[in-house]
Amino acid sequence: MKTVAFTTVDVFTCARFEGNPLAVMTDARGLTDTDMQNIAAEFGYSEVTFVLPPEDPANSARVRIFTPTMEVPFAGHPNVGTAYVLGQQGHVFGRPVGDSLRFEEKAGLVEVDLKRNGNEVLSAAIRAPKPLAIGDTVLEQTVARCIAIEPQDIRVAKHSPVVASVGLSFVVAELADLAALGRARPNLAYFQDAAAPTVEGNHDFSLFVYVRSKENPWSIRARMFAPLDNVPEDPATGSASAALGAYLVSLEPDATMRVSLTIEQGVEMGRRSSIGIDVVKKDAIVTDVTISGSCAPVMRGEIAY
Repeated sequence: MKTVAFTTVDVFTCARFEGNPLAVMTDARGLTDTDMQNIAAEFGYSEVTFVLPPEDPANSARVRIFTPTMEVPFAGHPNVGTAYVLGQQGHVFGRPVGDSLRFEEKAGLVEVDLKRNGNEVLSAAIRAPKPLAIGDTVLEQTVARCIAIEPQDIRVAKHSPVVASVGLSFVVAELADLAALGRARPNLAYFQDAAAPTVEGNHDFSLFVYVRSKENPWSIRARMFAPLDNVPEDPATGSASAALGAYLVSLEPDATMRVSLTIEQGVEMGRRSSIGIDVVKKDAIVTDVTISGSCAPVMRGEIAY
């Protein structure tokens, strides 16, 4: 019987048992695609990562990301967590880890910067691998049915519910207030009815709903539901946060600006997360989106396969 080592961390938090859990297979050589999918399903986390040697030796590693049901081209918390784990161990496939990493992923090359205190990794910041892409708008009634709220709970003054992506697609919708956000409950049947082709070509429907603070509109509280991927609710979704941040900045009238957002997620699940998003817009085009956060180590072990 063969074994593969894993490390788990809670991502977008400094406290264990908060944030979004992630399992990292730090050396996935020898695993088949079926092995990876089975391991991801066994963990039941929103994502699990598998680290492989890079195809281009100029890069740090090839990273594959699996939900419990499928492989995805990019996701935020798996990259932050994987970078944290690799930075803590110091070496990747015999090569020392510095303060910068480059991951080969299906969505493209993902660049990561580590912030350290001596040998300890404090946080990681990743750059979204794709430019902002906007897909179809979605009816308020469709969103409302999916999460058991009323259509009038959805705000459309700034934008209608719409598909947005910087590497992975989400329907983003603004809600009226925190009370409406708290009432949201996913209904699998309606998510199945709403599923449609994404920007990446999958047939899916992942929903990111949010409320902006009246005092600071760049302080946001959000929830993400993806029951079609066996993730009824996710406590922290970096890729959705990045897509939302990029989209909101794209709507601003200023042609050139730099905005820092803080997105709080997972509160209703008892797993509070804090996600940092930095967006740069130049000449009316979003040119750079960065996702940052801290991690807390939780477990180490081996899986037999």
